[in-house]
Amino acid sequence: MASSGYSAPPPPVFSGEGYSIWSVKMKAYLKAFDLWEVTETGRQPGPLREDPTLAQLKAHSEECAKGFKALSCIHSAVSDVIFTRIMACETAKQAWDRLKEEFHGSESSKQMSVLNLRREFEVLKMKESETLKEYTDRLICVR
Repeated sequence: MASSGYSAPPPPVFSGEGYSIWSVKMKAYLKAFDLWEVTETGRQPGPLREDPTLAQLKAHSEECAKGFKALSCIHSAVSDVIFTRIMACETAKQAWDRLKEEFHGSESSKQMSVLNLRREFEVLKMKESETLKEYTDRLICVR
């Protein structure tokens, strides 16, 4: 009789393209292993109280391990080239935030991108002296 245990697929690998899709998949992956909260918040468990019980010791140890597991998952989910950009990060939150900043962009970089796209769009308008062929050739040359 076959085992009915669930075997999770490996995490999706990010190589620098398609960050938006990868981040959604990776977030779901981390949630499946109860590692998203520590990745999102970076919160570490507080110190143990005096004379903890065995159950408290075990729970504290498991909570501490979540941070390392989350960071390990992120390390496993990026190519070597991307790994070099996050290898100095000591927490999953630092690594996640660095990837987000670099590949998704900050609010100011998003605003700059919108302005650049708007400017490109204005330049792409067909000129009165331009033939349709010239215009389509110019459109094809854009990124």
